[in-house]
Amino acid sequence: MHGIMTIELKELRFHAFHGLFPEEKKTGNDFEVNILVSFVPDSAVIRNLDSTIDYARLYDILKVEMKKPRTLLETLAMEIAELIHSLFPEIRKIDISIRKDQPPILHFTGNTGVRYQIEY
Repeated sequence: MHGIMTIELKELRFHAFHGLFPEEKKTGNDFEVNILVSFVPDSAVIRNLDSTIDYARLYDILKVEMKKPRTLLETLAMEIAELIHSLFPEIRKIDISIRKDQPPILHFTGNTGVRYQIEY
């Protein structure tokens, strides 16, 4: 019997241009991305990169997708999850959160974000 392996990338920082408002599209914002992907390993012990999900490839996917502006963070999270699953069909669950550090809301302190979880 095999357990479930989860690969995590946490607190990834990007400057990107996602948002609804014109100033967000012009100046951008700082974002933090966290992603967890879970799969069932083919063997009792993983001994090589071909038997796991390469976190360097996950990071490269995130870098590319964060450069493509979206109006909504919900869209961004769902499209990233869909793309990752298409490239790694062995993934059983994806949990992605995207946080916007300084949303353009008058007198707002804190941050906003979305979290998307999907099981296959």
